[in-house]
Amino acid sequence: MTEKLALKSMDITEEKKKALKQLFPEVFTEGKIDFERLKQVLGEAVDSSRERYGLTWAGKSEAIKNIQTQSVGTLRPAPEESVNFDTTENLIIEGDNLEVLKLLQKSYYGKVKMIYIDPPYNKNGEFIYPDNFREGLEEYLRYTGQVDENGVKLTTNTETSGRYHSKWLNMMYPRLFLARNLLKEDGVIFVSIDDNEVANLRLIMDEIFGEENFIANIVWQKKQSPQNDATYFSDMHDHILVYAKRAKENKADPFGWQRNLLERGEEQDRRYSNPDNDPRGDWTSVDYTCNKTADERPNLYYPIVNPNTNQVIYPSRSRVWRFDRETHEKNVRENRIWWGNSGDSFPRLKKFRSEVQDGIVPSTWWDRKDAGDNQQARRELRKLFGEGEDFFDTPKPTKLIERMLHIATNATEKDIILDFFAGSGTTAQSIIQLNKKDNGNRKFILVQLPEPTNHQEYPTISEITKERVRRVINKIKQDDELGINQQDLGFKVFKLDSSNFKIWDGEIEDANKLKDQLEMFTDNIKDDRTEADLLYEIVLKAGYMLTEKIETVTVGETKVYSVKSGELLVCLSRKLDSETIEGIMDLEPKQVICLDLAFMGNDQLKTNTALQMKSKGIKFRTV
Repeated sequence: MTEKLALKSMDITEEKKKALKQLFPEVFTEGKIDFERLKQVLGEAVDSSRERYGLTWAGKSEAIKNIQTQSVGTLRPAPEESVNFDTTENLIIEGDNLEVLKLLQKSYYGKVKMIYIDPPYNKNGEFIYPDNFREGLEEYLRYTGQVDENGVKLTTNTETSGRYHSKWLNMMYPRLFLARNLLKEDGVIFVSIDDNEVANLRLIMDEIFGEENFIANIVWQKKQSPQNDATYFSDMHDHILVYAKRAKENKADPFGWQRNLLERGEEQDRRYSNPDNDPRGDWTSVDYTCNKTADERPNLYYPIVNPNTNQVIYPSRSRVWRFDRETHEKNVRENRIWWGNSGDSFPRLKKFRSEVQDGIVPSTWWDRKDAGDNQQARRELRKLFGEGEDFFDTPKPTKLIERMLHIATNATEKDIILDFFAGSGTTAQSIIQLNKKDNGNRKFILVQLPEPTNHQEYPTISEITKERVRRVINKIKQDDELGINQQDLGFKVFKLDSSNFKIWDGEIEDANKLKDQLEMFTDNIKDDRTEADLLYEIVLKAGYMLTEKIETVTVGETKVYSVKSGELLVCLSRKLDSETIEGIMDLEPKQVICLDLAFMGNDQLKTNTALQMKSKGIKFRTV
């Protein structure tokens, strides 16, 4: 029997079971997991007590079920809204991010280097959620006016609604879970949040990513001046939680996320000088003691002599010398000890600029001078859209995201950065600007819900997202008079929609609807869908990225799409013959996907095609 291309998103539960079976094949009996046997295998690692540490809330089990529910949607290309659609490797996807994350699982699993999101902070009823979040795609289509609105209710989350924090957690949990799947093993996620939900966010991220993969809680100064009308304290900061997909166990660990150093600035370099004309150049002095006691490290508690005064000096018993005697003597011989301008100060170690790494270790305090603030972000938007265009109350500045990009990505790699709460598109602008500065090759995927704005020119937030990136691209092109900028200045637009193919629903009992179902056996393609729609759904659900190079080849008189240099061949012809099929196989692809209706009335040809391709090691599927 010919294999059919699965038109649903990746089955997360099935993938987890496969992974478990690889680790513990002995706990599977007739395809089912024997949990009693699993407990025996894990031994003391199993917590069988009724009370255990963790976060629970109303609706958590439903949120987990939502992860397991597969999407039957698709992403339809919109070349007319894109820039350099045929060549770019950047994406802007319009749609509900939960459905989009599900659809990206097959193609982008383990391929994203960095995620940055600025989700709703759950203040003042600001985020929209579906009352019945298990319906997924259907509710999204109703919300965007693509199907009838009967029976659908989308509201904001208010404190008076009850379960205020629970509803926010129900929204965030499945999205973070699916996002983690997309990260590379050495990938990292940054999440902006304020004091309102930071405690809850930390707990669910501990659960999803693992406490051992927590990297930092960065505090970012988002405002320049305090608010004098604040009820208690003026809110001056946001948090940015940082988690790795897999943190390094130690410095020598070759695996896991590796952070980069930040660029040195003038302020750091000003700390270095050369008051004693040392031939090794500028230096600064650092503490000669460490935070160990004499009882802990007795070998570091000893007397040293000031060569200028012959005074014998001991460290404090609660803070001993930083070096043992042998290393200290070496420091003396190499003139690495500084006794102050007067020559009689407490000793300090000379640290030379030439010996310091070319960068600085990032800290968890991000001052607005280094990372920008909300006011700067508003100015950036006005510069692009004009004065008075304040679309967002608390936009993020490009300096903030560029700082994360410096720490987490590499210019020389094709690192993919994902932002599935894209807002105005700050992440894309930051990537484009940084690529221009360091000749980088970073790529972005933005996802944004078409949430209404009450703005005549830009009726939805996703329209603002796309227009901002267009204007950033145009500005760079205008400034590049010599045409020397070779970076990727474009983006493909895709829009979430129902599948281009009619999908069988085994639960339908209505006679008229059942008639429509039976018609699927003759033609399962929806009337209003283009060939490009079909092609990209097949590419996505066959596990290929939406930015793979797609070319057309001709086999006889039949057009065939070649994906990833011929690795996958897609034929959308509605009629096939054995000669055409032979020509397709002669191209030696790894996979071939054809329309099921191309074999309509010729089951023998379909069976022979499946057998021939199998004999040649080609994976053959129909849709």
